[in-house]
Amino acid sequence: MQAVIMTSHGPVLSKVLSRASDNTHGLSSEEMKVPKYELIIYWSAEDEALIAEVPELPGCMADGQTYEEVVARVQVVIDEWIATAKELGRPIPEPKGRLIYA
Repeated sequence: MQAVIMTSHGPVLSKVLSRASDNTHGLSSEEMKVPKYELIIYWSAEDEALIAEVPELPGCMADGQTYEEVVARVQVVIDEWIATAKELGRPIPEPKGRLIYA
């Protein structure tokens, strides 16, 4: 899977993800704590996959064939988004919880 983090300045990271659950990308155990960002998960007929988007982290999304797979993959992308923002000295939004009410 190709993961790209988009910012207002264009893509800042592009990596091929293999086994999402085994990949820590050099982050400490403190950084690997699961942030409580809202996930929006939906089926994309065009991609023939589930898509998970993280609205509070612009461009942060992943795909997968099952809910478990897409959540594991988006967690890796969240971790990479946060690590990249730290490296670039950019602010990291605090999780706000539920943003959209159905």
